[in-house]
Amino acid sequence: MKVAVLGAGAIGAYVGAALHRAGADVHLVARGPHLAAMRQHGVRVLSPRGDFTARPHCTDDPAEIGPVDHVFLGLKATSYAACGPLVAPLLQEHTSVIAAQNGIPWWYFHRHGGPHDGHRVESVDPGGSVSAVLAPERAIGCVVYAATELEGPGVVRHLEGTRFSIGEPDRSVSKRCLEFSEAMHTGGLKCPVEPELRDDIWIKLLGNISFNPISALTRATMRQMCLHGTTREVIEQMMRETLAVAHTLGCRPAISVEKRIAGAERVGDHRTSTLQDLEKGKPLELDVLLAAVVELAGITGVPVPTLRTVHALSDLLATGTSRGPAPPTRSAA
Repeated sequence: MKVAVLGAGAIGAYVGAALHRAGADVHLVARGPHLAAMRQHGVRVLSPRGDFTARPHCTDDPAEIGPVDHVFLGLKATSYAACGPLVAPLLQEHTSVIAAQNGIPWWYFHRHGGPHDGHRVESVDPGGSVSAVLAPERAIGCVVYAATELEGPGVVRHLEGTRFSIGEPDRSVSKRCLEFSEAMHTGGLKCPVEPELRDDIWIKLLGNISFNPISALTRATMRQMCLHGTTREVIEQMMRETLAVAHTLGCRPAISVEKRIAGAERVGDHRTSTLQDLEKGKPLELDVLLAAVVELAGITGVPVPTLRTVHALSDLLATGTSRGPAPPTRSAA
């Protein structure tokens, strides 16, 4: 099995190292000091489950790799529409694209069935720009329950969790899913094939849709948001509205609002990925987390007033971030 990891950051390099340890033919696509370190020393994984080093092929040029069986996409969703030149050399007729993406994926209604089958979610696939690069029929969904971070160039710190749930948009248990799942298991990771992967998408989204934008607006950690009474109430309402949209679309996420918040509180003083991106001046990945659900609420007729309010505020923040620093203000005379 030949795998290319496009966007071999903390999660991508971790998955690539595990697959390489399982005997797969793995190629990591990265750049800068991280790429240089992996070329020289391999991928060093530091984990409570045991440290190890893997030495897959590393490059910044996918043309060196050629066609593969699976592309594991570790890029931010904001980069999908522009990744065509990187993906194209990796594709052959049967190549799958396994996107480790938070939020609503571009393929969400592909072979969904029901009244919205084939509908394009404009917030995540504007004008079909993502589908033009990543054909929905290639997509295998992936929900990541692992936490990792780059401790330094070429060094991945695995914090917790080893589960990477995958599934086909049409809910089948396909040969390609089983092949990838088996390799992940051999490499020491959990990778169940879930026919109802959309339920997993909504379970994870419950936290991302609330904690991520509010953390960016307030600069608060997970624990701080959970312990602040009125903020916690806003988070609870955002989650309830999100569940209402999921239920209308036929999904039944097997988790309560109370349990989801309790789990977030146990994480402690963790800064969400959106807050970290804000602090680094990077684009905020809020379209797939929040704007998409507001859009889905519109097509299903579900009222989501809290989600709409937080979306309006965080969208202004994201727009300001994309423009760069705000001009200085003058005091009134």
